[in-house]
Amino acid sequence: MSRSLVRAASVGVAALAFVLAGCSSSPAPATSGDAAGGPVAEDYVTPGTFTIATGETAYEPYFIDDDPESGEGFEAAVAYAVAEKLGFAAEDVEWVRTSFEAAIAPGPKSFDVNIQQYTITDERKQGVDFSSPYYSASQSVVALKGGAADGVSDIAGLADLTIGAMANSTSAQTLEQVAPDAEERLYNSNEDAVAALGAGQIDAIVLDTPTAYLAVNFYIENSFFVGELPPAGIQDEWGLLLAKDSPLTPAVTEAVDELRADGTLAELEKEWLSGLTEGVTLLQ
Repeated sequence: MSRSLVRAASVGVAALAFVLAGCSSSPAPATSGDAAGGPVAEDYVTPGTFTIATGETAYEPYFIDDDPESGEGFEAAVAYAVAEKLGFAAEDVEWVRTSFEAAIAPGPKSFDVNIQQYTITDERKQGVDFSSPYYSASQSVVALKGGAADGVSDIAGLADLTIGAMANSTSAQTLEQVAPDAEERLYNSNEDAVAALGAGQIDAIVLDTPTAYLAVNFYIENSFFVGELPPAGIQDEWGLLLAKDSPLTPAVTEAVDELRADGTLAELEKEWLSGLTEGVTLLQ
């Protein structure tokens, strides 16, 4: 069992309404670019500081106890690993909070990078930059036992359901492509979709599979996995989000690529996400 599962089990349902969504020191960041034209201090929101944003509530298994500064959780650990690659010590990292929608909107940013399960899409690239992907996730359908989705075992069975998802998310896009005959209802957040499920307003919800696992096993009482959705040509690859044409984009991408090449990303995925997707049936 991964550390995130052990931690989630100890937190308990009462500790969180819903789960969705320590680094060693390194040399201080350079104040001027290198010969290859790397970022300079003035390229950062605050010179000498790496400012990282995440959601207004940061959920497990991506952040433990809504505490990004701890470095505990998959995305928190990835963020600090990227910071270290860029030459920042942990104490030179500052966290800020943003909503999901505000961060992907075009315009100036209050952060250098934002990490909160942002899927890289061509549409979003028109307004913001992304690093190369640090993780690829599938999507799954979750419902309440005894409800209309209980007993559904294939894609055809989804057509008779009303299914919720967060607007502008890969969950919503995948649902629309895979099960176009289902009645789709979109919400501002996963929390809103969960509330609608609990109120009987919808029959099921779509979440990324790691989040769905924790939701079923720890946070949505009497829930179960209906199954995993096929990708249907939609890749849910997550990247760090930056302002459009940010001078930091090449360096952040290089950092992520190095973490992938040296095995760090695989190690962090194993540490924090291992076991979250085991035993989930693929709907066909």
